Amino acid sequence: MSAYDEVFTRLVKASYNDNLEQEIKEIEASGNETTKKYIYYAMGNGDQDKVVFQINDCEGACSGEKHNCETACIFNAIVRDMEGKVVIQDRNCVHCGHCIDSCSLNNLIDKKEFIPLIDLLRKRETAVYAIVAPAIIGQFGDRVTMGQLRAAFKHLGFYGMVEVALFADILSLKEALEFDRTVHTDEDFVLTSCCCPIWVGMVKRVYHTLIPHILPSVSPMVACGRGIKRLHPEAKVVFIGPCIAKKAEAKEQDIKDAVDAVLTFEEVNQIFEATGINPADMEDIPSGHSSTGGRIYARTAGVTKAISDTLDQLRPDKSIRIKAVQANGIQECKELLRSINRGDIQANFYEGMGCVGGCVGGPKALLKSELGTIHVNTYGLLAKAHTPLNNPYILELLNRLNIEDINSLLEGESAAIFQRDFNK
Repeated sequence: MSAYDEVFTRLVKASYNDNLEQEIKEIEASGNETTKKYIYYAMGNGDQDKVVFQINDCEGACSGEKHNCETACIFNAIVRDMEGKVVIQDRNCVHCGHCIDSCSLNNLIDKKEFIPLIDLLRKRETAVYAIVAPAIIGQFGDRVTMGQLRAAFKHLGFYGMVEVALFADILSLKEALEFDRTVHTDEDFVLTSCCCPIWVGMVKRVYHTLIPHILPSVSPMVACGRGIKRLHPEAKVVFIGPCIAKKAEAKEQDIKDAVDAVLTFEEVNQIFEATGINPADMEDIPSGHSSTGGRIYARTAGVTKAISDTLDQLRPDKSIRIKAVQANGIQECKELLRSINRGDIQANFYEGMGCVGGCVGGPKALLKSELGTIHVNTYGLLAKAHTPLNNPYILELLNRLNIEDINSLLEGESAAIFQRDFNK
C-alpha cells in the first residue's frame, strides 16, 4: 500500500470513529509537506473538475531524456515546460491513470471521493446507492457473492447496491436497435463501447472526424445513475469500479447529473479494511436480475457479443449482421482508430476497450485481468436470462422508467436519459 493510500485508510477509519480532526493532526505531525498534500486530496479537496494531480515538482527527479509518465502517456498529454517541469495538458488527457502507476516517486495521484460521503452514509437520512461495475465479481474473494457485497455496502451505510449490468442490458437493446437503424450497406459502420471513457475520449479529443459514427448512448454507469434518480429523485449515486477514467467521465458537463462520486475497487478494499468489514463474512442478500449479456460487458468482446446476440434475437431477418473488430488496450485502440480514420474499414461494428482485457484489466482492479475474466464469464453463465429480451426484470424496469416499448429507446422524452450527443 502506498503512503497516499495509507493516509486515506487512516482518515476513513478516523471518520467512522469520530476522531478525524485528531487523526489529521497526528498524521501531519509525523509527516512532511507531501503528507499534507496526501491529506488534502484524500479528503476530496482540489479542483472538482480534475482527477489527476501533480503534488510535487518533478524537475530532475527522473533520469533519462523522458520522464516515466511521459513515456506511459501515448497522447502527449504530459510534456515539459521551458524550465523542464512536467505539465499535464488537460485537453489531451483521457484520464486513463497510466501516468500515476508509472511515477516511481508517487508525484501523481488521483483524488479520493469517499470521505465527503461518510456523513451521508452514517446519518442515513438520504438514500445513497452503490452502483457496481460488472467487473466487481470475484474482486473481493473467489467465493464472495454479489449478495454478500450488497450486505457489505449496506453495513457501510449505503441504502442499497445496484448492478450496473442491469443497465448494460438496456443499452444492449438500445445499441442493437441503433445498429439496425444505422447499418444498411457494406459501407456503413458504427463505433461502440460507450462503457469505456478512454475509447470515447480518444475519439472526441484526437479522432473527432469519427464522432458521427459513435452510437449515441450514455455509458451503463450513467444510465444506471440516471435510472435510479428518475425512480428516486432525492437519491445519491456512487459508482464503484476498476477505472480512474470513470472519475473524469462522471464530471463531464452533459452527463454530470448521473453520478455523485466514483470509487475504485482498490479504494473500496481500503475502506473495508478501515471499517473492519469482510465481505466474505456477510450475509447473502440475493438479487441477480441482470442477464448474461450485461454481465460480460466487463471483458473485451463482451459488449460486442451482448449486442450481437440481442440483435440476432431482435431482428433475425436482418440481412446485414454484425461484423466486429475489437481493440484490446489503449495502444490497440489508438491503432484501430488511426486505421479507420485512414479509411481502412474492415468491419461494421468497432469495440474499443482502453485496458487490456477490458474493464477487468482496469488500473485499480484487485485481480489480474485473466482471473477477472474467468469470474466474469462464470457469473455470466449463472444468469437466468441470456439476453435482455429474455429478462422479465429488464422489461419491468423499462416500464417503471415509463418506457413501455423497447423501440421507444431510440427516441422520446422517457428514453432521453440513455441518449448522448457526442458533438457537444
